[in-house]
Amino acid sequence: MFVSAYEDIKAVVQTVKAGAEDFLVKPVTSDVLLAAIERAIARHDVSRKLQSELNLLRAQLATLTPRERQIFDLVVRGKMNKQIGFALGPTERTIKMHRHRIMEKMNIRSLAELVLIAERLGHSAVLATPAAQ
Repeated sequence: MFVSAYEDIKAVVQTVKAGAEDFLVKPVTSDVLLAAIERAIARHDVSRKLQSELNLLRAQLATLTPRERQIFDLVVRGKMNKQIGFALGPTERTIKMHRHRIMEKMNIRSLAELVLIAERLGHSAVLATPAAQ
């Protein structure tokens, strides 16, 4: 929260870029100040919750074996079990077993959830264009 007697656009931009939640110009009533503080706390709580969720997803992803990670990468690109088996060598049945373990370790039930998690983690395979895959 930044409170100033001067409303200078350049100062506002610099202050917000430096991390200020809000820029208030004096005189500020206590109601306005308290409302701004409440908004800042609410934004911080949401941000902290999202970061905590991302940390949990990263920790779950870190539990995957190297082979499971390879399969994860191909699954989120939209590859089918047969295609993954052809690319990596194991049978389709083995790929299914690995996919099942991935789903358990990531604590999810659907492929859609797996893709959403990959997107949230900024997984490049999900974000890549079809031509780049």
